[in-house]
Amino acid sequence: MASTSRLENNKVCCYAHPESPLIEDYRAGDMICSECGLVVGDRVIDVGSEWRTFSNEKSGVDPSRVGGPENPLLSGGDLSTIIGPGTGSASFDSFGAPKYQNRRTMSSSDRSLISAFKEISSMADRINLPKTIVDRANNLFKQVHDGKNLKGRSNDAKASACLYIACRQEGVPRTFKEICAVSKISKKEIGRCFKLTLKALETSVDLITTADFMCRFCANLDLPNMVQRAATHIAKKAVEMDIVPGRSPISVAAAAIYMASQASEHKRSQKEIGDIAGVADVTIRQSYKLMYPHAAKLFPEDFKFTTPIDQLPQM
Repeated sequence: MASTSRLENNKVCCYAHPESPLIEDYRAGDMICSECGLVVGDRVIDVGSEWRTFSNEKSGVDPSRVGGPENPLLSGGDLSTIIGPGTGSASFDSFGAPKYQNRRTMSSSDRSLISAFKEISSMADRINLPKTIVDRANNLFKQVHDGKNLKGRSNDAKASACLYIACRQEGVPRTFKEICAVSKISKKEIGRCFKLTLKALETSVDLITTADFMCRFCANLDLPNMVQRAATHIAKKAVEMDIVPGRSPISVAAAAIYMASQASEHKRSQKEIGDIAGVADVTIRQSYKLMYPHAAKLFPEDFKFTTPIDQLPQM
């Protein structure tokens, strides 16, 4: 930095005109005062692109940055060099074969990792999962892959199980049916890989509850906040009173939503709720049958009934 400059509040400025803006000369690497032309800073680092991009280029590859981002999950950080395809006559010998050929720089292990990461990202996009869950799922898959504990299982099955575990660990659980719907693997195989992955990584996940799904199910059913609160209260009380022993949290949540919606003006059928929750109509009916005799104790005290409890559907 030149001696003719000074720092004010960690800001470089001209000593004679501290308020005037500075002009940056990229070619010379100088910072110049716009009032008097005094060079107040030199050897400025250019943070722009390494190469220029011309608008008429249609190669599809943006040359404004050299190389892709570093990936710490791959061996070598993915900082490999690949020779591009030759275009001129100097790139080929007299027989037409290219003079410069790439060696197989990427190992088979890295290729399988990249394929699994793409599959995880594709599944997450289809069910609108954020990047944090994708990153956690990628890390889980990397640990499973390096540990070689799930030999014989397909990479797609392991990727689906890792995405399911990542959702549980991040507090936004998805059901096996939801993961199965965006995966190429059966629900049974994903469940097997899920148990084997937990055992291999010596980790655990929190037990799912009815509250984990209630907000999402009610939002997808376009139910108001009043019905959602009532359904959450009904499901919680039913579990606390041990009315629905052995029932899955998803079926209990679906039955609670059905009961709360039938008591309000925003009624939803068992089929509508079953399609969103991924459970059969008969499953909702079985849980609802257990809850119906105790309906008066399950509803919150401030709930405004459109349909009285004694007029609710009886299964």
